[in-house]
Amino acid sequence: MECSRCGHDNLEVGQFCGVCGASLSAPTASGLGVGTAELAMVSFLEALKLGYQRYFDFKGRSPRAEFWWWYLFSCIAFMVMFWTCMIVALLVQESLGMFFFMMFIPYPILLLIVGIPHLSLSSRRLHDTGRSGWWYLLNFVPFGSILVIVWWCTRGKAGPNKYGPDPRQPTSQQALIASSLLTC
Repeated sequence: MECSRCGHDNLEVGQFCGVCGASLSAPTASGLGVGTAELAMVSFLEALKLGYQRYFDFKGRSPRAEFWWWYLFSCIAFMVMFWTCMIVALLVQESLGMFFFMMFIPYPILLLIVGIPHLSLSSRRLHDTGRSGWWYLLNFVPFGSILVIVWWCTRGKAGPNKYGPDPRQPTSQQALIASSLLTC
């Protein structure tokens, strides 16, 4: 089955395009079930853009793809920072003070650049599953992070909830845009 978004030829039994992640099924007449029209999955670059556009936005909802692309980016950023600092510290080896500078100064900067958007995105991801963003604090309880990761992996609640419209539904997105235009 050919993807209407990117033109990739997919298997007939597939529900989503293997290249762009767009839904391959047409919406049903009832608008319910497998054929429900959804927005295409967020790409890596779109997730980064959204992460920085909604830097301090702890309200609303974010789909799984947006969260996990951001999570991948933040893991890569921290690993690059760690190995860069380690290599520079080992090459310089002038003093213990230089080692601490190379290891402990860049991390607070990286936390500002990547960590705050990660917190806001984590909160919005929990909102998508119908939970408060305060559940993120379970990460600081032994074995609590397992539960938070399970919630991050869970598909969000269909339709609007108390945290906002469904980010996967185009009609919800249109309603969100219309309401934001009315408040301006």
